[in-house]
Amino acid sequence: MHPSQLAQTNQQKAFAIIEECQIKQAWQSIGAQINLIGSLKMGLLAKHRDIDFHIYTPQLNIAQSFAAIAKIASNPRITHIQYRNLLDQEDNCLEWHAWYQDTQEWQIDMIHIVQGSKYAGYFEKQAEAILAIMSTEQKETILKLKYEIPDETHIAGIEIYQAVIEGNVKTLEELLQWRANHPQQGIIEWIP
Repeated sequence: MHPSQLAQTNQQKAFAIIEECQIKQAWQSIGAQINLIGSLKMGLLAKHRDIDFHIYTPQLNIAQSFAAIAKIASNPRITHIQYRNLLDQEDNCLEWHAWYQDTQEWQIDMIHIVQGSKYAGYFEKQAEAILAIMSTEQKETILKLKYEIPDETHIAGIEIYQAVIEGNVKTLEELLQWRANHPQQGIIEWIP
């Protein structure tokens, strides 16, 4: 199957999981605004099955955040959840990772952020900017690279997007060389 067909199949499944787990409804029940970000938002979901959300509330209330997650955890296909309190870090957020299991395992990343904080809306703008300039050829190259990257090698999606869009990378070898020449640390703040 062609990488773009596989991506489309994965995207359909991801949206079904979001609906089945009632992720949006769970966060909205505590008055949060929830935004889809990342590869699913951009049509670039490939073999790494992850779904990314940024969730915004006027204040971060840990108990309310746990209440929303409890609703999501009530789905029997959610097998485990990880929580990280990063309120004293640069991100200034509560980080949730939930794993959904049926025939395959999916990771659902939910980052709970205070409205108006440093990264509020940033990754939504990043996705919109990438979508605005990414050509069909670049999209195909990104999906091809995502499928070619060995499973044991972790390369953030944003690194791939930047390498292809800004660096005109076309092959896995070129991507690895580009990364060696452009080392990244921490949160990648690139918007094309």
